[in-house]
Amino acid sequence: MNILLLGSGGREHAMAWKMSQSHHCDTLLIAPGNAGTAAFGKNMPFGVNDFEAIKKCCIQEKIGMLVVGPEDPLVNGIYDFFQNDACLQHITVVAPSKAAAQLEGSKAFSKKFMQRQGIPTAAYAEFTEGNYELGKKYIAAHSLPVVLKADGLAAGKGVIIAKTTEEALQSFEEMILGKQFGEASRKVVVEAFLTGIEVSVFILTDGIDYQIIGHAKDYKRIGEGDTGLNTGGMGCVSPVPFMDEDFMQKVTERIIEPTVKGLAKENLVYHGFIFFGLMNMDGEPWVIEYNCRMGDPETEVVLPRLQTDLVSLFAAMDNGTLVDTNINFDERSCATIMAVSGGYPGDYEKNKLIKGLETPVSKDSIIFHAGTKLAENGILTNGGRVLAISSYGDTISEAVEKSKILMNQISFEGMNYRRDIGYEFR
Repeated sequence: MNILLLGSGGREHAMAWKMSQSHHCDTLLIAPGNAGTAAFGKNMPFGVNDFEAIKKCCIQEKIGMLVVGPEDPLVNGIYDFFQNDACLQHITVVAPSKAAAQLEGSKAFSKKFMQRQGIPTAAYAEFTEGNYELGKKYIAAHSLPVVLKADGLAAGKGVIIAKTTEEALQSFEEMILGKQFGEASRKVVVEAFLTGIEVSVFILTDGIDYQIIGHAKDYKRIGEGDTGLNTGGMGCVSPVPFMDEDFMQKVTERIIEPTVKGLAKENLVYHGFIFFGLMNMDGEPWVIEYNCRMGDPETEVVLPRLQTDLVSLFAAMDNGTLVDTNINFDERSCATIMAVSGGYPGDYEKNKLIKGLETPVSKDSIIFHAGTKLAENGILTNGGRVLAISSYGDTISEAVEKSKILMNQISFEGMNYRRDIGYEFR
């Protein structure tokens, strides 16, 4: 089977690495890909939202499966685009429908969905310019800290945790009146702050059945000890020590199963991943958010531990046999550390030469490219998050140390990374 994968980050490099191992994968194309994905397939010169170029490629290259990495094409309706085109209907698309992708594309939609299905999540209210003054009064009376979320996609930057009422009101004004996140903050969700430890659980579902394919804990702050600005993710570990059988049973019964049943009940067509962003509050799981795709850098630890053929899982999702699939995991721990550009998550420069990538890599470590590109003089930086190193270990500490050893042999101007990933479990 010929497969087209959309995306260009570390998540997509990990997916390309995993899918290329399948005997079901004949040819793998990645659009647009990065310097790392080129080792597992052919990078294509078009973007993830260029649906016409995607269609042309699928027809010319006789694509049998489309795997969608990032969220934008999901929310923009790529699944529906394929289903509504007679030339593309036969292709397996790993993605939810546009209506179902609102679970990620609209915070207000997902909160209402959770309320209807009785899924534990923080209390909230939603506001627009039309009831702006009411929103100000609501915030002024709200306990602190308070969370403000842009309703739509904001590239991971649309969440503010305000510690004072003044900060909350200023952020509210900037979001709605100042259009800080454009259309994404036309509506703002204001919700209670949940205290605990954040974790992520990932499933693959056909909208009726599902399989849990992994869980992880990521580290979003730029500074060690979880300090400084939020990022897209500076590292990740799996499995998470407190995610024991008892906790996972609660997640399954209270969150995963009501979500999947709710999709069917509300006729939301879903053929893809669900990323449950959870808060462990004294041993009780609460949902912070849904994402309709795999996470980054979580994918870089989840897929190395998944021993089941990923393409076979996609095929089972498509033909209704997902419930009968056996999921196997590597019992070892896996830890990934992300190298980022100087200045990230603020302003940063690109096109820095990356040195040390030719360093011999042990069988226990994998280098996943994120923001990289091929050039005549070598591989250059091409984003804020540049590359991730994932390693196996008998413990989280051992896995982290292996990633750090390899990371110390790689360099580029301004390179930064956290040395304390997994610190609370070491």
